[in-house]
Amino acid sequence: MNKTVNINLAGIFFHIDEDAYQKLQRYLEAIKRSFTDSQGRSEIISDIEARIAELFSERVKHDKQVIGNKEVDEVISIMGQPEDYLVDDEIFEDEPQPAPKRKTSPSKKLFRDTDNSYIGGVASGLGHYLGIDSVWIRLIWLLLVIGSGGTFILIYVLFWILVPEARTTAEKLTMTGEPVNISNIEKKIKDGFDTVSDTVSDVAKNVTDSFSGAAKNVSNAAKNVDFKKQSSNIKSSSKTFFDTIGDLIMLLFTVFAKFIGVILMITGAIALIALIVGLFSLGVTNIVHIPGLDLVDIANVGNTPIWLVSLLTFFLVGIPFFFLFYLGLKILVNNLKSIGNIAKFTLLGVWILSIIGLVIVGIRQASEHAFNEHVVEKQEFYMAPADTLKIKMVNNDSYGSSYRNNSSFKFARNENGERVIFSSDIKIIVKSTTDSLATISIEKSADGSDYSSAIERAKNIRYNYAFKTNEILLDNYLTTEAKNKFSDQEVAVILYLPEGIIANFNHNTRSFLNYRTYNGNIVSSSDSDHFLKIIEDDVECLDCPEIDVSIEGEKDGIKINNDGIEVKVDSSSLKINNKGLKATSPEVKVNIDNNGINIKSDTK
Repeated sequence: MNKTVNINLAGIFFHIDEDAYQKLQRYLEAIKRSFTDSQGRSEIISDIEARIAELFSERVKHDKQVIGNKEVDEVISIMGQPEDYLVDDEIFEDEPQPAPKRKTSPSKKLFRDTDNSYIGGVASGLGHYLGIDSVWIRLIWLLLVIGSGGTFILIYVLFWILVPEARTTAEKLTMTGEPVNISNIEKKIKDGFDTVSDTVSDVAKNVTDSFSGAAKNVSNAAKNVDFKKQSSNIKSSSKTFFDTIGDLIMLLFTVFAKFIGVILMITGAIALIALIVGLFSLGVTNIVHIPGLDLVDIANVGNTPIWLVSLLTFFLVGIPFFFLFYLGLKILVNNLKSIGNIAKFTLLGVWILSIIGLVIVGIRQASEHAFNEHVVEKQEFYMAPADTLKIKMVNNDSYGSSYRNNSSFKFARNENGERVIFSSDIKIIVKSTTDSLATISIEKSADGSDYSSAIERAKNIRYNYAFKTNEILLDNYLTTEAKNKFSDQEVAVILYLPEGIIANFNHNTRSFLNYRTYNGNIVSSSDSDHFLKIIEDDVECLDCPEIDVSIEGEKDGIKINNDGIEVKVDSSSLKINNKGLKATSPEVKVNIDNNGINIKSDTK
């Protein structure tokens, strides 16, 4: 059972074994004696203790772990003994010299270099980390800021917040890639004193003191040199072939991880920049007019503030991409500061609230399409039997093409300069009637959150048509005020035409007619630009080219013409036309049309 000691090293609390504590105490006292006459002695000792505390922290897995001799020996091997750099090698030039240890490039860490900064030291720190002059880093950063329209300033701010500042001497050495040991810590601090020295004599005095301190320890160092131990160290420190292979594999994994980190950073940065641009573009629509964004307001049936929707979307999408950027940066920078649990949970809460907010907005938007109602306007007109009625669509150049597009709605201004929504969602339906008068019925329909709002929006649809001598002119568009929003407004023009009259649908009505006949509609898009005689629940084309292919025998035959296809075999027949399919035989009759399937059997 060993006794433990609690120590406070550079402001960090550690549990240490008593034997290890005595070894560490002797080590620190030896270091202090080495710098008795050195300028900046207190700063050197303070930085050495801070570095030792950092190395201990890396090896402590939990708060209750006790530091033993093993951890102290590892730290001493990294920091080095005071004698390692105070002893003059020429004293032992007659003795066998150990083979020099293989130097390995110390790993760098990214810090902000505030000693050489203009703003926050980000560019100077990146210059040290990448091995590039900070002037080029600043130039690249300036070009990125200009090229991104200023949004790359956010990335700079993120680096400023997340990348720690190099405060201690150990951190400054790590930033430049120099080994953090006693010799370099002393050199770094003395260099700092040298830059602020007022006279050359002070510098000379420091050099003299340094050599004087080294001379005092020469004899002790010579006595303590153990050549047998040095020879053993050479053997133990030499790397085998397999160690080299292992290092190479680890290097490849490290390079691959850094590459993934760069990809994550670039992806996150591009997404954040795009979201910021979108946020400012949509969020200021009520303040600054941006061309093309009027459609966003028209589609906003629930009247939710655009800035609120854009802000919620920014948080919903932006927060995951921020953490993606942060993950990439953390892969690249080992010593990256954590944003803290408070910030993480705050962002998580904001993200969840954004989801809830957008769900509420979506429900509100969908509720505006819960009801679909329509209003009907009818007008009768007389057509003499055998007269020809012409139907034509009328275009307005202010409202685009003369062709129908069901899914299109656009924004424009009418003759009075008022903001209106226009759409080409018009359809023409033709039905036959036995009345002597023809009738035109205009059915306007729209969506709403309830019956009254749907009816009100349907009534607010503007649609015009006109009569001339035996001619009907139909607008190929509908309009409504912008305040009614886009609520799936549409118009159905239903023509009830008396049997016997002749109708001619202009070719520009083709896209407004249905592609087939159904539910009483007797005219399809293929019938446009032809003269059609209205008969009972059907039309007869008067100028369609005749197609009559007949192969007939005494009882059997095939006939193909405008009426369809008819096949006769013995006492059975099959007829297919635009009305459906009809098959008859002595035992079974099958009729397939708009009313469904009807099968009758005479078998007993």
